[in-house]
Amino acid sequence: MVVDGGVVDGLLAALADSTRRDIVRRCLVEEASVSRLAEAYPMSFAAVQKHVAVLERAGLVTKERRGREQLVRSEMDAVRRARDALDQLEAIWRGRVDRMTDLLTESTPERRDNT
Repeated sequence: MVVDGGVVDGLLAALADSTRRDIVRRCLVEEASVSRLAEAYPMSFAAVQKHVAVLERAGLVTKERRGREQLVRSEMDAVRRARDALDQLEAIWRGRVDRMTDLLTESTPERRDNT
C-alpha cells in the first residue's frame, strides 16, 4: 500500500511529540474527555486541548460532543496509515542493506584473489 506523502507528513509530525503519542495510546484503549486527558499531564487544559487539535487535524483522533464534554477517540485507520508508512520505510532500508550485503559478498572473493 502506497501512502500519500502529505498525509504521512501530517501523521508523523503529529506523532513526533511524546504527549500526543500518549494521548493516542490512551484513546485507543478507551475514549476520554479532554478534561480527563488534561488531568494526566503536567500542563494546562489549554495545552492539552492544543495537542488534541493537532492530532485531530492529522486524523489520528476525532472529538464528539456529549453533553458538556468533548470525548476524544483514536482513529485506528490513521494509526494503520502511520504504520504502513513506517513499514514502507523499513522495506526500503532492508532493501538497501540487502544490496550492500550482496555487493560485499561479490567483492570479497576478488580481494582474496588479488592478495
